[in-house]
Amino acid sequence: MAAPAIVPRRWRVPPPDAAALVRWPADFGPRYAIFVDTEEEFDWSAPFSRTARGVTALAALPEAHHRLSDAGAALTFFIDHPVAADPGAVGLLRDVVAADPRAAIGAQLHPWVNPPFEEPLSPAASFAGNLPSALLESKLAALTDTIAAAFGARPVAFRAGRYGVSPEMLALLARHGYRLDSSMRPGFDYRAQGGPDFTLLGGAAWREGGLIELPLSTVFTGALRRHGAQLHARLGAIPRVLGVCARTRLLSRVPLTPEGVPVTEALEAIAVALGEGADVLNFAFHSPSLVPGNTPYVRDAADLALFWRWWDRVLGELSRRGVRPASLAELLAAAG
Repeated sequence: MAAPAIVPRRWRVPPPDAAALVRWPADFGPRYAIFVDTEEEFDWSAPFSRTARGVTALAALPEAHHRLSDAGAALTFFIDHPVAADPGAVGLLRDVVAADPRAAIGAQLHPWVNPPFEEPLSPAASFAGNLPSALLESKLAALTDTIAAAFGARPVAFRAGRYGVSPEMLALLARHGYRLDSSMRPGFDYRAQGGPDFTLLGGAAWREGGLIELPLSTVFTGALRRHGAQLHARLGAIPRVLGVCARTRLLSRVPLTPEGVPVTEALEAIAVALGEGADVLNFAFHSPSLVPGNTPYVRDAADLALFWRWWDRVLGELSRRGVRPASLAELLAAAG
């Protein structure tokens, strides 16, 4: 019998209650964290494939880690099943973590390359939160056990690939020993692709059952920034209006990542976030971007040079402003 098609949930994530917000210690922030989506290489424009499991780009990770850690950063690597199941990738990451006590291994679920393979491949099925609960738990258990066997410890931090989180997933994460999730991307709506909608969320961390939810950082800049995601979404329905708003400095949506975000916009977003009292700035990028040709963001050597100039300027600005790095262990300890 053929597996049933996966139906998109299109979960609209509600904002957390004020009582659930994490109260960071007075002497903790502001801090910044860097979480790396450490994953296989695949063609982002092609249909999803079970066989695209190459991890050759990870050869660039030790040097990248060295460069960022020398600048003060503490990195957490969200690794998925192709990485955790590859002996060479595991050995490389073991060496990186052994050399830097601030570095940590987390888990990332790409359902299309994570066993068991019971669902048909489709855009909707690429968002793990759309999967049946039993299949989702089987995939999560397989990923967690593979990482634990490879690194000698169970991961406690998680990110859903494509930000494909669901309420059931959050409950499963807590049941499987995870303490922190960073799957939510405020200001972004993936419902058209079958994924969740995060436009009601801000950037603050909160407690969700047994988890700390630490969203990726998205900052709205410009004269209309206080209207944020809701105005951005409405304007996005009108052709070319968002481009005009960005050029005229009325409204821009700026995720804190070197992938597709000019450094001048990132620096402005950092200033806005800190001015509005942000406690933790949550940066992210994909490990395949460390080698040209693997992602739309780093297509050639010139793009890679821009990638590194972005980090040089951003980390320099964070240091100048007194924003200290936070490791996974420090985040968990401060959150309580």
